[in-house]
Formats: sequence, C-alpha cells, structure tokens
Amino acid sequence: MIVEVDPETMMVEIKRYVIAHDCGTVINPLIVDGQVHGGVSMGIGQSFYEKLIYDENGQLLNRILCRLSAGPGQTDMPHVEIGHLSTPSPLNPMGSKGVGEAGAIPTPACFVQAVENALSDYRLEILETPLSPNRLFELLHGT
Repeated sequence: MIVEVDPETMMVEIKRYVIAHDCGTVINPLIVDGQVHGGVSMGIGQSFYEKLIYDENGQLLNRILCRLSAGPGQTDMPHVEIGHLSTPSPLNPMGSKGVGEAGAIPTPACFVQAVENALSDYRLEILETPLSPNRLFELLHGT
C-alpha cells in the first residue's frame, strides 16, 4: 500500500493498493474479486473508522458497527490491484479454499506501515487503529 498524508490536515489518501491471495482453484473469478474487494473495504473501515470502545470491566460499549460510522464509501475505496495465486487444496475435490480474508485481515497493518513510511521523517511508531486525522495528529505531536 502506498499512501499520501497531508501534513496540514493529516488526511490520508490511499494512492495504490496491491494484494495477492491464494484461494486454491478459482471457480468464479468475478466472485473471488468481489470477495477480496469486500475484505479490503472491511479492512479500510477498521483502519480509518471503526473504534471499539470498552468500559472499565472490558464490556464492549458500541456493539453495533453502524453506530461507529458509515464506514468507507465508494469514494474512499482505492483501486485494488489483485494478484491471484493458485495452490489447489488437497482437502476437497475442487481444490478450492476460502477467500475474502486476504483483504480484511492484513489491511489495517498494511495501512499503518504505509502511514509510518509516508511520515518517515517523524520516526513515528503507530501501534493502533483506527487512524482518524485527529488521532494521527495526536500521535504525531505527542498529545
């Protein structure tokens, strides 16, 4: 992932996102691409928007994600370049595996690493998501 961070507003824009996955035998490429795109959308939601809030007893206070934010919209989604690997699974006759997780699981970590790279002059180590512009400003300025 390559991102650009506006130094004045701390707004982050994803400029390029390339992802590779291995779902074994691809049965329907259009569905597979849709699953990867959906997973990336979920990962971007966690990267930017979805903050889970707990009380002092560890009880989750915001149980419904729609109350957190609207999540990423169409204009928030970058063009996603998808690479397909195909190592057939030996566990079923079609050789297929799961798909979608390749978009959701690594995206927040990839996003944080790209932001750290974009702000390399500041030697910032980011250990959390979501990274709203406000939170990124606080981390950058130690508040």
